[in-house]
Amino acid sequence: MYTYKIHLHKETEGGFTVSVPALPGCITYGEDVDQAIAMAKEAVALYIEELQQRGESIPDDSNTLEYSLNLESI
Repeated sequence: MYTYKIHLHKETEGGFTVSVPALPGCITYGEDVDQAIAMAKEAVALYIEELQQRGESIPDDSNTLEYSLNLESI
C-alpha cells in the first residue's frame, strides 16, 4: 500500500485541480471535491502502473510530515 498527499486547488471558474507532490506531473481535475479525489486515485494508479512498467522505483509520502503555516503579514 502506498500513501500520497494530494493538494486540491479551488479554481475560479469552478471545480478543483489536484496535484500529487510526490509524483511530479501527476495532475488532474474534478468538478467537486469528491470527483477530484476520485480522479486523483485514478491518476495515481495510472502513474504507478507506468513506473512499474518502466521498472522504476515508486515514491510515496508514508514518511512525510505536512504542516500548514499561516502568516498574517511579512
